[in-house]
Amino acid sequence: MIDLLRRLAGRPAAPPDAKASRAGALVALDFAGRPRWTPRDYAALAREGYQRNAIAYGAIRLIAGAAARLPVAVMAEGRTLPDHPLALLLARPNERQSLAELIEAIATHLLIAGNAYVEQVAVAGPPRELHALRPDRMRVIPGADGWPEGYEYRLGERAVRYRQEGAVPPILHLANAHPLDDHYGLAPLEAAATALDIHNAAADWNKALLDNAARPSGALVYAGEAGLGEDQFARLKAELEQGFQGARAAGRPLLLEGGLDWKPMALSPK
Repeated sequence: MIDLLRRLAGRPAAPPDAKASRAGALVALDFAGRPRWTPRDYAALAREGYQRNAIAYGAIRLIAGAAARLPVAVMAEGRTLPDHPLALLLARPNERQSLAELIEAIATHLLIAGNAYVEQVAVAGPPRELHALRPDRMRVIPGADGWPEGYEYRLGERAVRYRQEGAVPPILHLANAHPLDDHYGLAPLEAAATALDIHNAAADWNKALLDNAARPSGALVYAGEAGLGEDQFARLKAELEQGFQGARAAGRPLLLEGGLDWKPMALSPK
């Protein structure tokens, strides 16, 4: 957030262009001038972690909501400047969102994807609007020095390219530290993916267990000499699934015929 405010105020967020990393050019050898795709499936992380897992959802909402409630003010020489252009921009960053909603969206993207992108829209001068862009649609375009020279935002067959030029570049890229990637941040949900999968699978298992009375309720034993034919077995299975599964069918009596005997079971859910 501090980097965002520095850029909007027209202050440099990085050292002057005259200084550059000598190792950065090595990174550019493989990627210069063309978009780099994000190394993970953001939609899968959002769906399996944020949408399906109550614990991950609650943690992300708690952190993002806390960030959104932090007070933000423009100050100079110890005085608050409510009429400063930057203060007016932050008070209403765009037509659809308040500053709290924008910060919450940025924090949510950062927690799910490890990356967040803020677009500033300038009209003949200073920035007039700020927008949080979906990280799965954004691609980094490395330059000759290895650092991003631009970004590409793609939706279906349409794409918009942003060149990082001007006193206030159009895109601010916020990223978590990633030990193995030069351009993209590490998603917290990616590190927790195994735990999320286990938790979601356990929830699905428990749901199915409850749908079946929380235990294998019993077994149908055929006492005849010849086994059931395929048609008889299929019909019996279909009748059981349609008439005796789920909460609405709990306790319904079972009518048996043709040498079938019911053997109740008492296996615990454990």
